[in-house]
Amino acid sequence: MSRASTRLLYLARHAEPDPSGCGLSPLGVQQAECLGRRLAHLPLSRVVHGPLPRASETARVVAAQLERPAALVEMEAAGDYVPHVPGRDEVPDAWADAVVSPCADVSEEEAAQGAALAAQAVELLAGPATDGREPVEVVLTHAFTIGWLVRHALDAPAWRWWPPVQCHAGLTVIRYEPDAPPAVVVANDLSHLPADLRWTGFSEHLRL
Repeated sequence: MSRASTRLLYLARHAEPDPSGCGLSPLGVQQAECLGRRLAHLPLSRVVHGPLPRASETARVVAAQLERPAALVEMEAAGDYVPHVPGRDEVPDAWADAVVSPCADVSEEEAAQGAALAAQAVELLAGPATDGREPVEVVLTHAFTIGWLVRHALDAPAWRWWPPVQCHAGLTVIRYEPDAPPAVVVANDLSHLPADLRWTGFSEHLRL
């Protein structure tokens, strides 16, 4: 087994999608270009993305901005799924309705599939660099998946992936040390986006 070292996991929600679902909107392309320029200096061998067109297209645009070539790698665990369906008994009474209701229509099959993918996401994406794992990783994914990995890094209860608070092309960075708890260094950072490209995909009442 190789010696573990510090690893930085860069997570970004896909850029604004086209209403057709076939890729990105023109605004989304601009967001992805800005995100790519933000990440351009990183020593990457690959860019991981989920299987849906909005994630794969974001990854393609981001990779085109990088200073060195990076392979595009599709990963199902970086896709769009509900990672955990909260039960009412898990959540404090004051927040139970707000947390449980949004997942009420998730079927047992979808819940089981989501839980399996969530476990894979932790196994494949969380933790320090060891056994050939790159010390810097970029993953273009979805709000629920980012929330799940942040929850895991903070060792929070399973239901606490909710609420998802990632904007389109927002950047979250988790630092994994071999001998220390994970640290969420940056969360939903939009500083790489000009003002007119920020806050899409985010509820109006939560915008700052």
